[in-house]
Amino acid sequence: MGKCCVAGCSALKVSNERREFIVGPHTIREGDFITLDGGTGEVIRGEVATIAPAMNKDFKELMTWVDEIRELRVRTNADTPNDSRVARGFGAEGIGLCRTEHMFFDAERIDVVREMILSDTKSGRERALAKILPMQKEDFKGLFREMKGLPVTIRLLDPPLHEFIPQKPGELEALAERIGVSFDRLKRKAEMLHEFNPMLGHRGVRLGISYPEIFKTQVRAIMEAACELMRDEKFTIVPEIMIPLVGDWKELKYVGDYCRDEADKVIASFKAQGVKKVVYQIGTMIELPRAALTAAEIAKYGEFFSFGTNDLTQTTYGLSRDDAGMFLKDYLDSKIYERDPFAALDQTGVGRLMELAIAEGKLTRPDLKVGICGEHGGDPSSVEFCHRIGLDYVSCSPFRVPIARLAAAQATIQWPRKAKPSKKR
Repeated sequence: MGKCCVAGCSALKVSNERREFIVGPHTIREGDFITLDGGTGEVIRGEVATIAPAMNKDFKELMTWVDEIRELRVRTNADTPNDSRVARGFGAEGIGLCRTEHMFFDAERIDVVREMILSDTKSGRERALAKILPMQKEDFKGLFREMKGLPVTIRLLDPPLHEFIPQKPGELEALAERIGVSFDRLKRKAEMLHEFNPMLGHRGVRLGISYPEIFKTQVRAIMEAACELMRDEKFTIVPEIMIPLVGDWKELKYVGDYCRDEADKVIASFKAQGVKKVVYQIGTMIELPRAALTAAEIAKYGEFFSFGTNDLTQTTYGLSRDDAGMFLKDYLDSKIYERDPFAALDQTGVGRLMELAIAEGKLTRPDLKVGICGEHGGDPSSVEFCHRIGLDYVSCSPFRVPIARLAAAQATIQWPRKAKPSKKR
């Protein structure tokens, strides 16, 4: 979204009532200026002068040298047409991760999403999803247009459903009135959706097993958007549909089967409209150790792997990215960890799982496409590792794309996959 973030700041005390936060001796009130440095994690009191990054001719020339050399492709993590446009300006070669839940949080549609979640029947959920379908379709059209035929990987709904429901009584009361349900019923539903450890709870593929209608609606929106652009604007599009949090091949087969059925129905409906051939792929995000260890079986039902290294790091280390900030500094100061494993990919543990998954997956499916979509995709040391182990692409935030391109070229010079780079300066 073009905004930096400083996360895991446990010393911060926030008061919603007084509209302020306190850290140490400092009190910052609503309306006060602060400046964030997303690279260093510093929070600076007051307004620091900034400039918009300019892509001058020297930068552009350097990037042409970089692109002549590198063998690893660089995509972006983008959820909106604006993100996609920014990333294209920085040289992104497609979208490696579109998080569809970010589209659901839009102020104009969040209540429809909540209506879907709060329904106790499949028919009620389907009525709400029918309202969401045209919204999602326009979202995907926007992404496809900005990418102009480059690959777009769209992850189906991943987070637990409680994240869409307000938690405070006042917000719940207002929502109950807006969507026409009783406050007591809404409160019970919110309590029922609460999870003690939502990261490992009812999310990702598990939602697709419990509520297939959600994933079917998203697949329909993806395929209708692609087919309409192929029909009306002569686009060439190969949508990549990604099923998240798979840990067992049976999960991927079950959900993948009905997703393919839904996609094929849409394609069939467009044949009479002149859209003769539509190619799409269904794959999965490898973010659980069990998925990496059973990649040979999973690859039978997935046409691509995308390593979600944020969650793969969490589940491999047994660390919560949201809470580890309280003690990670002690590990770094004590030299137990050389670097924060959420900033630079752990090549010994997490990386070993990745290598195993690639080797096992390609035994089953030699043409398996493999990428990475965790934020490690913008870290130079992690990009070098991804090149060395044979990934096809890395994907990172739009503003980190130039760094990833440069790191990929440096990795090619140091570890050429071919005899030597095609052109060298």
